[in-house]
Amino acid sequence: MKVNRIRQNVFPVLAALIWGTAFVAQSVGADYVQPFTFNAARAAIAFVFLLVLCAVLRMRRRDFAGEARPRPHARRDLMLGGLCCGAALTVATNLQQKGLETTTSGKAGFITALYIVLVPIAGIFLKKHPPKTIWISVALAVAGLYCLCVTEGFSIAPGDFYVMLCAFCFTGHILIIDHFTQKVDGVELSCVQFLVSAILSSIGMLAFETPSLAGLQACIFPLLYVGVFSSGVAYTLQILAQKDSDPTVVSLLLSLESVFATLAGAIILKDQMSMREYFGCALVLIAVLLAQIPMPAKKNMKTGSSQV
Repeated sequence: MKVNRIRQNVFPVLAALIWGTAFVAQSVGADYVQPFTFNAARAAIAFVFLLVLCAVLRMRRRDFAGEARPRPHARRDLMLGGLCCGAALTVATNLQQKGLETTTSGKAGFITALYIVLVPIAGIFLKKHPPKTIWISVALAVAGLYCLCVTEGFSIAPGDFYVMLCAFCFTGHILIIDHFTQKVDGVELSCVQFLVSAILSSIGMLAFETPSLAGLQACIFPLLYVGVFSSGVAYTLQILAQKDSDPTVVSLLLSLESVFATLAGAIILKDQMSMREYFGCALVLIAVLLAQIPMPAKKNMKTGSSQV
């Protein structure tokens, strides 16, 4: 359906736009609080925002459709999905923040975005075989992200290992969403996800860090922006986009985050973009457009493929 196609393509682009422009807020927050503290606060803000949103949406559904009969095992699937998504997201975001302590943001962005390669590879083991054009798109996107992000030469820093682990965790996060978003409400799944993330990050904060109320107050506006928009809105858009979608195509659209981050730096922070960076942006955009070309469905297949 046309509406589904718009959701599956526009929502991840909006999520990538929010994540790309939120980089400044995350950088400011990192100057005042430690990683677990920052992620615990942003997750708690996202949870409260989504809890209110869930209550509003439930009241609207009740007003328009009456009291709906819950699907069998819906609550169990929601709790299990939220636990798995929240755990993967918590590990991924904290590994990324830890890696940024000893590596550059450009290299961290490139290594993190390698989930666009890991997702289709993992999909093969899950019996999901993307069309050949997707592999071409993945190769173009990796080349583009390298030109865009890695501008200082690719020497290995200690933090690169943490960021690589982060890329594997984000791959798991995407695949977990792909599984559970077919069973539960996307907004509710995102809400439970951030409750789990807030709890796990708070445990890490109390165990390994010394949280400061003054530090949190000093970066309250970056925290609100990242908590509401980067976490509450963007990750929910990702979950809604992945319903009935090819996770590989969605991951390619999400990789536009690096393009938006670079463009935002050029526009907001007046950073100068080199021809190499413009070339990288062009390659990523070509990869995304190529991934949108519909492929003819194969005949004599037992199960239909979900084309975005």
